[in-house]
Amino acid sequence: MHMRELNLRIFTDGGARGNPGPAGAGAVITDADTGEVLKELSKYLGETTNNQAEYAAVIMALDEASKMNPDSVMVVADSELLVRQLTGMYRVKNEGLAKRYAEVRGFEMRIGKPVRYRHVLRAQNKAADALANKAMDEGTKGRGEGRGV
Repeated sequence: MHMRELNLRIFTDGGARGNPGPAGAGAVITDADTGEVLKELSKYLGETTNNQAEYAAVIMALDEASKMNPDSVMVVADSELLVRQLTGMYRVKNEGLAKRYAEVRGFEMRIGKPVRYRHVLRAQNKAADALANKAMDEGTKGRGEGRGV
């Protein structure tokens, strides 16, 4: 029996309330061919920056994707900086982000197939944004902090 190809489209988002501030990462892993949601991921990151949170979301998603043995992976994010760094348009100058960049490259190697990156507007990334916000909400419960942007 021939298994069909598994092509993943992964929507990722990270955010911090305040920069730095309480942060969260979210990702939705879908079958690119059918649109079926395969996995939703949400993680509270503690205090960090928006850019660190964006990278954390990609790392979390690629870690999960590496277990699925995909034939191709497309990561969709609304962070222009992240996408431009991962596609090689921008150099990574920030030392903290350089570590996350190296982690992303490590997961790409583990997947063993090309991982492509695409920038979309925030409006086209609502599900991942909602998961990142959910993580921030859960992480800040009981600390008297309001819901930010």
